[in-house]
Amino acid sequence: DVQLQAFGGGLVQAGGSLRLSCAASGFTSDSYSIGWFRQAPGKERGGISCLYVNHGTTFYADSVKGRFTISNDNAKNTVYLQMNSLKPEDAAVYYCAAAHDNPILWFLGSEYNYWGQGTLVTVSS
Repeated sequence: DVQLQAFGGGLVQAGGSLRLSCAASGFTSDSYSIGWFRQAPGKERGGISCLYVNHGTTFYADSVKGRFTISNDNAKNTVYLQMNSLKPEDAAVYYCAAAHDNPILWFLGSEYNYWGQGTLVTVSS
């Protein structure tokens, strides 16, 4: 079975950095994608980044472009989300999700087959 474990959230001051990790297990090949989503209180969950693991292609939402970087370590089957220049509006529960193959509509949660538990990111102003 495919399992995802997200961790690395915490409390950070505005302007600071955090790195989230998503450890994936159960995939028999690298033909999958990992997306990062976030949900703030009272708001809908939205996609913020995606990595096509087999291609290395990356995608970012406009709200995080230039500040967040998605990357992976194939040896550890882990995808990272490096978050720099954090803003109070980045505070949310962050989730990683995995999709078979490479979803065109990477920002839609419905494109993903597996979800990890959320990790809370709090940004103080």
